[in-house]
Amino acid sequence: MDFDLTSEQELLRRTVREFAEGEIAPRAAELNAKEEFSCEITRAMGDLGLFGITVSSEYGGQGLDYLSYIIAVEELARVDGSHAATVAAENSLGIGPLYYFGSEVQKRRYLPDLCSGKGLWGFGLTEPSAGSDAGGTKTTARLDGDRWIVNGGKTFITNGGSPMTLGATVQCVTDTGPDGKKEYSCILVEHGTPGFTTRTMQGKLVWRASNTAELFFDDVSVSRDNILGDRGSGFHLMLETLDSGRLSIAAMGVGGAQGAYEAALSYARERQQFGTPIGQFQANAFKLADMATEIELVRNLLYKACWLRDQGRPFRKEAAMAKLWSSEVMHRVTHAAVQLHGGYGLMEEYPVARFYRDQRLLEIGEGTSEVQRLVISRLIGCYD
Repeated sequence: MDFDLTSEQELLRRTVREFAEGEIAPRAAELNAKEEFSCEITRAMGDLGLFGITVSSEYGGQGLDYLSYIIAVEELARVDGSHAATVAAENSLGIGPLYYFGSEVQKRRYLPDLCSGKGLWGFGLTEPSAGSDAGGTKTTARLDGDRWIVNGGKTFITNGGSPMTLGATVQCVTDTGPDGKKEYSCILVEHGTPGFTTRTMQGKLVWRASNTAELFFDDVSVSRDNILGDRGSGFHLMLETLDSGRLSIAAMGVGGAQGAYEAALSYARERQQFGTPIGQFQANAFKLADMATEIELVRNLLYKACWLRDQGRPFRKEAAMAKLWSSEVMHRVTHAAVQLHGGYGLMEEYPVARFYRDQRLLEIGEGTSEVQRLVISRLIGCYD
C-alpha cells in the first residue's frame, strides 16, 4: 500500500493552497458579510485550472484524476467554504453530467467555456417538494414536435443564477405511464431562453459568497436535441452524478475541518489564561488531539474512495461513508474550535465562526446524513 501522493498531486496542493491563502482569504470575510459572489475570484480559479479538472484536454479540461480534483476542493475549503462550493458544484454537478452523458455536439458546445471558467452551469434537481425524495419532481418537459416545453421550478441550485451562469441541466418528468409511473429525463436549458428566469437566494446561514438560486420555467421551449443522455434515463443520470458529487462534499468536510482545527490550534497556543497558553490545559489539548485524529481518519477514507473511483471500481458505498463521516467530523471539529475560542469564536471576525456556519450544509446537501445512512445500510445488505 502506498499512501504517498504523486509529485503532481503535491504540486497541485501547494498551488491551490497558495492561491486560497493569497487570493481568497483576504476577501472571504467581506464577501460573506455582503453575501457577494465574486466573478473576479471565480475567473481566477478558472485561470488556475480548477474547473474541468478531470475532463479530457480535448474539451478544454485538465485531464487529471479524481483524487487531484478532491485535493483541490479540500484546499479551497480549508480557507473558505463558499469558493470551495463554487468549484465543487461546477465540477461534479455542472460539468460532470455534460462530460459523462452529453452528446459530442453538447460537449463541444458547452465544455470549453465551462472548463476555462468563462461560464458556470447549474444542476437542477431539488424542488420545493422534492429534496431527498427526488422522485417527487414536478417540473415537466412535454415534447411538442421537435421542441421540449418545460414548466416548473427548482430551488437551492448552486451556481444556478450567477452573472457567469450559462444555463442548467434540469431533471423533468417527460411522461407518466398508465400505472402512474413517471419517466424522468434531463433537459439542457440555456440562460436567456424565453420563459427561463432565476432568482438569487439571500439570507443564507451557509456559503454566503457562493451563488444559490431558484430557477423558474414558464413554457420554456428548447430543441429536442437538448435532452442529456437517453430519454427516460434522467433518474439514473442524476443518481450517478450524486455518487461522484458526494466525494466533493466530503472533501469540503475534510478541508473545512482542517481549517477550523488549524485556527483552533493557533489560537490555543497564543491565548493565555491563568498565565498559561490554553492549549496546555489537558481538557483543551485532548480536544485538539481528537480533532487531529478524526481528520486524519476521514481523509484516508475519502482518498480510498477516490482511489476506487480512479481505478474504475465500485465506490458508491465508500463515497456515501466519506460524505457522511466527513460532514459529521467537521461538525465536531468546528464545535470544538468555537469552544476553544470562547466568546471570540462567536464573532465573525474570527474564521471559526464561518467554518461553524458553513459546516451545517454538509449534513444536508447532496443527500442528508440520514439518506447516506440509508444508502450505506442498503449496500451492506440490510435491505433487499
